[in-house]
Amino acid sequence: MGKTKDDDNPEWTSAMVRKARPAKEVFPGMALPKPRRRGAQKTPIKVQTTIRLDRDVVDHFKREGHGWQSRINAALRRVVSKKKKKSA
Repeated sequence: MGKTKDDDNPEWTSAMVRKARPAKEVFPGMALPKPRRRGAQKTPIKVQTTIRLDRDVVDHFKREGHGWQSRINAALRRVVSKKKKKSA
Protein backbone atom coordinates (compact mmCIF):
# COMPACT_ATOMS: atom_id res chain seq x y z
CA MET A 1 0.00 0.00 0.00
CA GLY A 2 1.60 3.26 -1.11
CA LYS A 3 1.56 6.60 0.64
CA THR A 4 -1.13 9.02 -0.39
CA LYS A 5 -0.86 12.78 -0.04
CA ASP A 6 -3.31 14.26 2.44
CA ASP A 7 -3.29 18.07 2.34
CA ASP A 8 -5.53 18.25 5.42
CA ASN A 9 -3.15 16.09 7.44
CA PRO A 10 0.41 16.44 6.07
CA GLU A 11 3.29 14.38 7.41
CA TRP A 12 5.13 16.34 10.08
CA THR A 13 8.56 17.71 9.29
CA SER A 14 11.35 18.22 11.83
CA ALA A 15 10.62 21.95 11.76
CA MET A 16 6.95 21.33 12.61
CA VAL A 17 7.91 19.09 15.52
CA ARG A 18 10.30 21.75 16.89
CA LYS A 19 7.55 24.40 16.72
CA ALA A 20 4.91 22.20 18.39
CA ARG A 21 3.56 23.31 21.77
CA PRO A 22 1.59 21.43 24.44
CA ALA A 23 -2.20 21.51 24.02
CA LYS A 24 -2.61 23.28 27.39
CA GLU A 25 -0.58 26.22 25.96
CA VAL A 26 -2.50 26.30 22.69
CA PHE A 27 -5.92 25.99 24.37
CA PRO A 28 -5.55 27.71 27.77
CA GLY A 29 -8.48 27.20 30.11
CA MET A 30 -9.96 24.39 28.03
CA ALA A 31 -10.75 21.19 29.89
CA LEU A 32 -8.42 18.66 28.27
CA PRO A 33 -8.78 14.94 28.89
CA LYS A 34 -6.36 13.56 31.44
CA PRO A 35 -4.27 10.54 30.52
CA ARG A 36 -5.88 7.35 31.75
CA ARG A 37 -3.90 5.40 34.29
CA ARG A 38 -4.64 2.15 35.94
CA GLY A 39 -5.80 2.65 39.51
CA ALA A 40 -4.44 0.97 42.59
CA GLN A 41 -5.27 -2.70 43.03
CA LYS A 42 -8.26 -3.29 45.29
CA THR A 43 -6.43 -6.16 46.91
CA PRO A 44 -2.73 -5.88 46.06
CA ILE A 45 -1.89 -9.51 45.34
CA LYS A 46 0.03 -9.15 42.08
CA VAL A 47 3.66 -8.10 41.81
CA GLN A 48 5.03 -6.37 38.73
CA THR A 49 8.15 -8.12 37.52
CA THR A 50 10.20 -8.69 34.39
CA ILE A 51 11.13 -12.17 33.21
CA ARG A 52 12.65 -13.52 30.02
CA LEU A 53 10.73 -16.30 28.30
CA ASP A 54 11.50 -18.28 25.18
CA ARG A 55 10.05 -16.67 22.04
CA ASP A 56 8.00 -19.76 21.12
CA VAL A 57 6.39 -19.80 24.57
CA VAL A 58 5.34 -16.14 24.33
CA ASP A 59 4.15 -16.63 20.72
CA HIS A 60 2.03 -19.59 21.82
CA PHE A 61 0.16 -17.56 24.44
CA LYS A 62 -0.11 -14.43 22.27
CA ARG A 63 -1.65 -16.44 19.42
CA GLU A 64 -4.64 -17.07 21.67
CA GLY A 65 -5.23 -13.30 21.84
CA HIS A 66 -5.92 -10.78 24.59
CA GLY A 67 -5.14 -11.93 28.14
CA TRP A 68 -1.99 -13.83 27.23
CA GLN A 69 -0.17 -12.67 30.37
CA SER A 70 -3.03 -13.89 32.57
CA ARG A 71 -2.91 -17.27 30.81
CA ILE A 72 0.83 -17.52 31.49
CA ASN A 73 0.09 -16.71 35.15
CA ALA A 74 -2.59 -19.43 35.24
CA ALA A 75 -0.21 -21.98 33.71
CA LEU A 76 2.46 -21.15 36.28
CA ARG A 77 -0.15 -21.34 39.06
CA ARG A 78 -1.07 -24.90 37.95
CA VAL A 79 2.60 -25.92 38.18
CA VAL A 80 2.90 -24.40 41.67
CA SER A 81 -0.31 -26.13 42.81
CA LYS A 82 0.92 -29.53 41.58
CA LYS A 83 4.21 -29.09 43.43
CA LYS A 84 2.36 -28.09 46.62
CA LYS A 85 0.19 -31.23 46.40
CA LYS A 86 3.27 -33.45 45.96
CA SER A 87 5.02 -31.95 48.99
CA ALA A 88 1.94 -32.17 51.24
